[in-house]
Amino acid sequence: METVTKIRPRALVRASGGPRYAVALVVDALGTGLLRPFLLLYGVMVLQLSAPATGIAMTAGIVVGLVCMPAVGRWLDRGARSTVVAASMLVRALGVTLLLATPAGHVGPFAAAALLLGVGNQAWPAAHAALVATVAHGRERDTALAAGRALRNAGLGVGALLATACLAGGATALRAMAVATGIAYLTAAALAWSVRLRARPAVTPAGDGDAGPAPRMRGLLAANVVYVFCLNVPEIALPLVLVTQLHASPVWPAAVFVANTVLVVTLQVPVTVLMSRFPRRTVLALAGVVLAVSYLGFLAATVLGGGWAAPAVAAVSVVCTLGEIIYAGSATALVTALAPAHALGRVLARFELSTGFGLAVSPAVITALAPHGPIALWGGLAGATLLSSAVAAEKDGIGKDGTAEAEGAAEEDRGAGLSRR
Repeated sequence: METVTKIRPRALVRASGGPRYAVALVVDALGTGLLRPFLLLYGVMVLQLSAPATGIAMTAGIVVGLVCMPAVGRWLDRGARSTVVAASMLVRALGVTLLLATPAGHVGPFAAAALLLGVGNQAWPAAHAALVATVAHGRERDTALAAGRALRNAGLGVGALLATACLAGGATALRAMAVATGIAYLTAAALAWSVRLRARPAVTPAGDGDAGPAPRMRGLLAANVVYVFCLNVPEIALPLVLVTQLHASPVWPAAVFVANTVLVVTLQVPVTVLMSRFPRRTVLALAGVVLAVSYLGFLAATVLGGGWAAPAVAAVSVVCTLGEIIYAGSATALVTALAPAHALGRVLARFELSTGFGLAVSPAVITALAPHGPIALWGGLAGATLLSSAVAAEKDGIGKDGTAEAEGAAEEDRGAGLSRR
């Protein structure tokens, strides 16, 4: 199995969809970073809605977005690629437009706007992964997916920083950020659509490109639900522990979040390249072990108490971020390698369903475990993640005839370095 040994920026851009698509990703991420972290504040401060009503509307948008994923998968399996990516961006632009048109005190239009934003946010990852899988292959594709994640995190971080700086302007500034977000989504949609990339629908042995069963991958998807908890650790678990239990300054969780973003942006591609010498399943299992070790580190740091607890938690968060980077660089890549060509869209849609479900339930699980003490929180997360790591390492039954597993193994064998065209 060949590995990626060098990072060649031009080849990486081509493998990621080309220069225009890369610009579309950056613009889309900037727009998302401007508004998504502050959508709740927009509902409360600008539209004068109650916090519970705003939160329920946002949650409903996420749930409906997940429900739409099977349709997105079928659309992708018909060969659509850049059109689906552009549609996910355009739907969010429509959501922002409706948000700007919502009168104060009206929760209905806000809920509709949140629904459109949720549909676009849930559809984008699967569409992006399918587009990259069409352009690049083998380990080149893994690196391209990692580069897209790093690029998106950079855009989200810059957008969030700009939005934070503008928050002092109150409701007027939030409206301005919404306008900027809508313009960014429209621009990104136009750029993504201009790529005009479409895959020829694969033909199954039965001769019907849409009739072949999509692999189920139950074990892998179940493990992914637990793995996804790591994405909410810097945003939910650590602030909760540092501020409410260790009584540390709010500066600590802010520093952890910034460090997490910087590490993901700078290390996602190099770590993915480094891990390309190992099978993807092995790397995914390793990610679970690293995450479990970090959770046990958080347990030890919180039990430590005193003035050293907050610095210790911050130090262990670096290990947690490393586990997140290894997980993000291997999970989607493994799924695209296992998926047969005729069912790539449906497989990615199922994977994003498991990701979305994990992201949706993890805040409730974390906040429910935290009051019972650090052993319940960090011990529980460590145990569940180690179990998921073992499940992820197993080649569970996929499809009725094992086709996906065989094709995944073939994909592993023909993994190649970055293109030298």
